Amino acid sequence: MSKAVTSMTGFARVGGAAAGYGWVWEAKSVNSKGLDLRFRLPHGFDHIEANAKKSATKAFSRGNISINLSIQRPEKSPVLDVNQEVLDRMVNLAAKYRGGREHVNIETVMTLRGVVEVVDEADEDEDVIAARDAALSESVGELLTVLAATRKDEGDRLKTVIKDHLDEIVGLTDGARNLADMQPDRRAVRLKEQLDQLLDGETPVPEERLAQEIAMIVARGDIREELDRLEAHVGAAREHLDEGGAIGRHLDFLCQEFNREANTLCSKSSDLELTRIGLALKAAIERLREQVQNVE
Repeated sequence: MSKAVTSMTGFARVGGAAAGYGWVWEAKSVNSKGLDLRFRLPHGFDHIEANAKKSATKAFSRGNISINLSIQRPEKSPVLDVNQEVLDRMVNLAAKYRGGREHVNIETVMTLRGVVEVVDEADEDEDVIAARDAALSESVGELLTVLAATRKDEGDRLKTVIKDHLDEIVGLTDGARNLADMQPDRRAVRLKEQLDQLLDGETPVPEERLAQEIAMIVARGDIREELDRLEAHVGAAREHLDEGGAIGRHLDFLCQEFNREANTLCSKSSDLELTRIGLALKAAIERLREQVQNVE
């Protein structure tokens, strides 16, 4: 069963909540030569990255993927600690001047510095942390699933566009072949006319030798082999599209081969219309290459 053609471009956003925490995962993916994963996680959540990176590596083979996590922590009341020793000393001192402890305002004393302090709350329960981390890991799995779906949808669009470019290349190749069938005869006639003009109708070299030289020049201008290779490359590209999967590098290589044949065609052309087709081929191949750059 063939696999889908996947783009390296995509976006996903998934939210979740557990153990009093709320969060939002976001992932952005663009094209890259390999797989480049970048995580931005809040302080204290770095341990989530290892499993998330392992899951992403299994899900994708290419792309520059940025994954961000925003956390909303549960609201907690401050924890107050009363320094009993300091409080007793302050009350005794105030009682000395007020005539007894019954005349001391405890609320006022407790506002004095050092009597009551705000302290860090004790560490959260391990079960709560475990439940939160498990939910976060499940949530990032959902994020990667959504990202894969958006890359697949973009890949379906890319596949259609690439097929259209391949059809354009085929049409131009057929047009070049129609001209190529006439090019050797035209080239031979033109060479003979030029030689006659240069030699004023005289032939200081044997007719047989002259015919051999003309044949060699004409053969060097024959583009039918380049056209055959262009058609073969189109066939290979279509096979890769039908096969699907991580075919981006294969298609990129074929674009280089397409361009090589188009350059050779232009250099061999001795016909204005054939040159025009060759330049149109190069433009179509460049449009194909731009689209192929986004395929995983």
